Amino acid sequence: MLLLQWVWTETGKEAVAPYLIYYALRLLMFILSFVLEDWAIHELVHSPRERRIAVVLVASSYVTWTYQTHTFSNAVETLVVLWSVVMTQRLLDNTHRSSLLSSALLGSLVAFGIFNRITVPAFLLPPALFLLPHFRRNPFSFFALCATFLLTSILAIAVDTYFYHPSANSLLNLLRTDPTITPLNSLLYNTSSSNLSLHGLHPPYQHLIASLPLLLGPALLLLSYTRKLNLSILSALSATILLSLIPHQEPRFLLPAVPLILSSIRLPQSRVLRRYWFASWIIFNATLGILMGIYHQGGVVPAQIWLGQQHQHELASTKVFWWKTYSPPVWLLGGTDIVTVDLMGMEVEAMLDRVSGAIGDTTGDEPRSVGLVAPRSSVELDAWMEKTGSVMVFEELWKTDNHLNFDDLDFEADGIWGTLERVVGRRGLVIWKVSPRAP
Repeated sequence: MLLLQWVWTETGKEAVAPYLIYYALRLLMFILSFVLEDWAIHELVHSPRERRIAVVLVASSYVTWTYQTHTFSNAVETLVVLWSVVMTQRLLDNTHRSSLLSSALLGSLVAFGIFNRITVPAFLLPPALFLLPHFRRNPFSFFALCATFLLTSILAIAVDTYFYHPSANSLLNLLRTDPTITPLNSLLYNTSSSNLSLHGLHPPYQHLIASLPLLLGPALLLLSYTRKLNLSILSALSATILLSLIPHQEPRFLLPAVPLILSSIRLPQSRVLRRYWFASWIIFNATLGILMGIYHQGGVVPAQIWLGQQHQHELASTKVFWWKTYSPPVWLLGGTDIVTVDLMGMEVEAMLDRVSGAIGDTTGDEPRSVGLVAPRSSVELDAWMEKTGSVMVFEELWKTDNHLNFDDLDFEADGIWGTLERVVGRRGLVIWKVSPRAP
């Protein structure tokens, strides 16, 4: 980012445009994934022939070139889990040495991973159990791991505390009295069923029947062809089981399992079966790559970039409500005074109550307007827009067709055809200006 700032200032402008930072971060994630993920696969798969197959499978997976090139915490978690497994394997292979460096790196990786996402331990339970005999034989190795874990955690707490309290006079006093411990806050939030209900509740078999097939496709059929029950497979299996106990489940929660599984499976021995499998693999990843890489929630970033560029618009100093979308990255707004309110997937009546409450009194001399960003597939809004005597007026300001909301699929209520007609036929994301109707 410092390099980007230096290049940008040479053009005569002071601040780097938020959209440039966004694309720079996407490029950075691509490079990190290209280098670190492939490197980890080379470390985990020892046979040259099997390594070539594993690298090709991971690189050709749509998960790698869609999710892993985004700045998702899940993408970072994937790299952390992979290299934690690599460090574990190094410790297990070096039976005659304590491997203090690998232990120290593992401690820092685990601490960093937990402060990034608290689901990291679900993937690292098998490696931890495998390491118990090693630490029993080499206690200094265990001490090195604990020391770097503690130091990295202290640093992370200090950084988070400063980030959320930048105006504090004394960071040391704040660390003693009110430190920001991100994993603890995340754990408290995600153990509340009322909080999880805002994101959607799922049955415990959701990951098995939906998430894994969506992420792996035809590769799921080759799980019985795994070379052996190795550390990678056990880590993926452990996370799938443990994360299935959480009521809210999304496919991205299992992203680290994808390279772990793909680097462990074997292709069919039959040349005919292998040819058919590769054909299905290409079709699956090309289709899902387009759907998940371009269309699924694809309008969120363009909408936020557009809002950030409306410095002279009425919405530049008001509230903008986001409904039934991913949480928008607020830093893309740049220097505007827009207040982003993420309503997630709340019921339409509750959402409209929040919006009408923000508009306020319609009898004032200067009625207020707010923004509403929502998928066009949300048919519940149609009735309110066409309702006679409604206190709100909806004015369309911006829209894009490159947006699908697969989180809004409801085959039980709408049927298969009705759901596809609504979600695909009415694809798109819209920004409305919502104003009080004149009396």
